[in-house]
Amino acid sequence: MDIAAQHIEDIRLQMRKLRALADGAIEQVTDEDLFRQLDPESNSIAVLMRHVAGNLKSRFTDFLTSDGEKPDRHRDGEFEMPGGMTRKALMAEWDLGFSRLESALAGLTPADVAREVQIRGERLTVMQALNRAFGHISMHVGQIVMLAKHLRGGRWRTLSIPRGQSEAFLRRTP
Repeated sequence: MDIAAQHIEDIRLQMRKLRALADGAIEQVTDEDLFRQLDPESNSIAVLMRHVAGNLKSRFTDFLTSDGEKPDRHRDGEFEMPGGMTRKALMAEWDLGFSRLESALAGLTPADVAREVQIRGERLTVMQALNRAFGHISMHVGQIVMLAKHLRGGRWRTLSIPRGQSEAFLRRTP
């Protein structure tokens, strides 16, 4: 497998891991906490989810053939919560964003990695655009996990190696 194919596969794998991490945090919070803002300047988990979903939908719909900032995207609106928003509706947006990402990644070939795409008029190689998306999604998944952990407090179920168990984990791994 060449380096371009490896890069595409690794981005697919790492994005799936990020999604699983976020999903593991999201499923631990109550509906009330999903929409809770810690203060007027902070984003709720739900707002972060809407922003990630909107970003992925915009960037990865017609990824190779149109600007990644679609005319129908209203980024500022992603940071507002429409009245009556439910967990189910929020999860539908979240699923759609990740579905667009997965479809775009599945359609890429190694030759595509060096192609150029456009995001807000800026020319990037596919590799640069993928790396940019990974960094952006990573940051927001970290925020989602931190907020969920904060809101759950002592009821939090770790999503990785539990605190104080790293040595035992290392002894178990081949």
